[in-house]
Amino acid sequence: MNRLNYFSLLLLALLLLPAAREDTVTTIFIIGDSTAANKSGIDKGNKERGWGMALQCYFDPEFVHVDNHAVNGRSSLSFLNEGRWDKVLEKMKPGDYVIIQFGHNDEKAPADRHTDPGSTFDYNLAKYVRETREHGGIPILMNCVVRRNFFVEATANDDDEKLRTQTFKDGVKMIEGDSLIDTHGLYRVAPRDVAKRMNCLFVDANQITHDLEQGLGTEASKKLHMWFLPDEEPSVPKGRQDNTHYNVYGAHVVARLLADAICQEVPLLTRYRVEADITVDQQGRGDYLSLDEAVRAALASSKAETTIQVLGGTWQKPTLPKKSKVNIILREGAAWE
Repeated sequence: MNRLNYFSLLLLALLLLPAAREDTVTTIFIIGDSTAANKSGIDKGNKERGWGMALQCYFDPEFVHVDNHAVNGRSSLSFLNEGRWDKVLEKMKPGDYVIIQFGHNDEKAPADRHTDPGSTFDYNLAKYVRETREHGGIPILMNCVVRRNFFVEATANDDDEKLRTQTFKDGVKMIEGDSLIDTHGLYRVAPRDVAKRMNCLFVDANQITHDLEQGLGTEASKKLHMWFLPDEEPSVPKGRQDNTHYNVYGAHVVARLLADAICQEVPLLTRYRVEADITVDQQGRGDYLSLDEAVRAALASSKAETTIQVLGGTWQKPTLPKKSKVNIILREGAAWE
């Protein structure tokens, strides 16, 4: 082989390398509602997060890419009718996974969102499962996460999306007890039924989050949610009593638990499961947007060693004290300036 042909083949190989690498990365798609969704306004201080937004922090992005298509306010019906499912199907390749989690908004009365468990809700879930398989993907059904509902009396099933416009004083003023009360009824049962009928992987997110919130109890469980007293959180100065949506801490607690549950259902993914004490990400998927903030938190920690993972972006390398036990791992193409 002459030198010209050799360099031509080498150049072709280098050009094909990114495409070949992309084919080796498995994608986990997420379709669902606000409890999983990516959030806007992160750069303006918004502290609301969906568990799906945080999930990438618990899988090595070199091998597993989390592509979150969950959207605030969507039901299994409106997600279909708005063409959002078609966009997922266009991107899906054989061997990818699709997490399917609806229920919060299927319960609502408006006709453009409402479905009935045992009927139209099950039909939509089955459609997602069937079409995922037709495209070579692997469906994972999840039922909906719980609301933090310790109220002694039942509350009206109002629109969760309205909670963002309420202040602390607008919150429901009712007596809370010691037991978490279910708000989803048959909407939490239907995904399990569909999974059993269609021999589909199933993660009981409702039971997992029930045990989490019940275990924390009435007061500590507020720390998972957008539940703030007036002047407690600068982004919501008038406070908020939101028992549905997660804050940064809550999204990560739930994402970590669901990552473990996914690995139990799909043991192959266990080898790509990662864990860090702190994650930094400019898109808001981590615990901090700033590496300086993360380092300060790590240095203030009482832990013997603290691991910080950085997802993507170019960063100025921090100067650490000589005896610090802070380890920094760069992932998802992150690099030092």
